[in-house]
Amino acid sequence: MADIRPFRAVRPEKSIVGDVAALPYDVYSREEAAEAVKGKPLSFLNIDRPETMFPPDQDMYADEVYAAAGDRYQRQKAEGIYLQDEKPCFYIYEETMDGRVQTGIAALSSVDDYLNGICRKHENTVAKKEQDRIRHVDALSAQTGPIFLSYHARPAIDEAVNSWKEAHEAENDFQGENGVRHRVWAVTDDTVISLLQKEFAALDSTYIADGHHRAASAVKVALMRREAAGNGYDRNAEYNYFLSVLFPDEQLKIMDYNRVVKDLNGFTVPAFLEALDENFEIELSSLLCREESSGILAPSRKYEIGMYLGGRSYLLRAKPELIGKIAGDPVKSLDVSVLQEEVLSKLLGIEDPRTDSRIRFIGGIRGTGELVREAETFTKAGAESGKADRGPAAAFAMYPTSITELFRVADAGLLMPPKSTWFEPKLLSGLFIHQI
Repeated sequence: MADIRPFRAVRPEKSIVGDVAALPYDVYSREEAAEAVKGKPLSFLNIDRPETMFPPDQDMYADEVYAAAGDRYQRQKAEGIYLQDEKPCFYIYEETMDGRVQTGIAALSSVDDYLNGICRKHENTVAKKEQDRIRHVDALSAQTGPIFLSYHARPAIDEAVNSWKEAHEAENDFQGENGVRHRVWAVTDDTVISLLQKEFAALDSTYIADGHHRAASAVKVALMRREAAGNGYDRNAEYNYFLSVLFPDEQLKIMDYNRVVKDLNGFTVPAFLEALDENFEIELSSLLCREESSGILAPSRKYEIGMYLGGRSYLLRAKPELIGKIAGDPVKSLDVSVLQEEVLSKLLGIEDPRTDSRIRFIGGIRGTGELVREAETFTKAGAESGKADRGPAAAFAMYPTSITELFRVADAGLLMPPKSTWFEPKLLSGLFIHQI
C-alpha cells in the first residue's frame, strides 16, 4: 500500500513563475549552468546550482556554497518570491511537448515506502552525487526537485484529474525551455483529496522513473533527522516524506540514451567489425555521416543498435542465438545490457560505465547528430595525442527502453545498467518546494 500525501507546497508567486521554475540541476554541466543563469536572478537554478554565485574556480562542494543556496532561498521567500499554501493540497502538473501531454500529481511519498521496497528503484546511485544533494536539502531544509515517479494507471485517478482540469482554470500556465508548456492546478477540495489519497493507497507499488539520487538523498536526510530526534521521532514529520510527481505509466515516453566511446581499445575498424559479427548481423549504410546531417541508421525495433564508426553508419541486429539466451531475463534482455555486455565490456574493455572515462552518455533529446560530433571530436583528440593506434571513436544509438521493461526490472528487485532511460519532458525545479 503506497503512502502518498498532500502537502503545503512553497511555490513561486504566480506572476513570476515562468522566471523562477528551471530545468533540474543535473541536466547542466558547471559551465552550462553558469551561462544559463546570466541575467536571470529569479531562476531557481541559482539556488539549485549555487556555485553559479561564485567565481569559476570556487570549490563547488565547499560549505559556503551550500550556505549561499540556503541564504538566497530564505531571502527570496522573505521578499515574497516564494509563498506557502495555507492548506495541504495535491497539485496537478501537466506538461505538453511536441503535442504530447503527460499529467501527473505532485505529492509527498513516504520515506518508509522507499526503505520497504514499495517505492521501487531500477538504478544504483553514486555516493558523491548523493552527498551533494544531501547537503543541499539540509542547507535549505527543503526538497526542491521532485522525484519523477510512475504507477500502473488507475481510471479513478485519471477521471478525478480530468474533471478537475475541466472545471478549473490553471493557476500556472507558461512555456518553459525547449518549448514545453507547463500548467498547474491546486486540488483544494477535501473530497477529491481523500479520493486521490485512497486510490494511491490501493497501489501495490510506485516506481522511480527519474531522480534516483534525489530520492536517495531525501531518504538519507530523513534518516539523519530521525537519528537526531531519537526513538521518539514523529513518523508524520515532514522530513519523513519526499517531494514527488506521480504519472500513470500509459502517459510516459522514454527516449533513447546513447553512448560514445573514445576509442576501439586497440581494434582496427575491420577487426572490430569482425568481432561484432559473432553476435550481430551488420548492415552498412550507403550514406556518409556528416556532423550537420548525421546519416546514422537509427534502430527501429528492439535488439537493433545504430553505430557510427570511421565516418560510416552501421546497423547492428542481435542474432537469434543471442536473443534466445537472454529473452527471459529482465536485465540481460535490455538493449542497453546487450550493448554493455557484448560490445562495451567484452570488446572495448569498459567494465564499469559509471566510472570509466572512455565513455560518454548522450540523451536522445540531443539527436544523433550530436553522436557524430562527439565521435569525431574524440577521434581527432586521439590522433593529436598519439593514441590513434587505439582506433577511432565509436558512437551507438540505442532503441529506447520501455516503461514495461522498467517496471519488470524494478519488480524483480534488479538494477538496470546506468543511463538506461531518458525521460522527456523534464520536471521543473522550484515549481513545488517541500519544507522539511
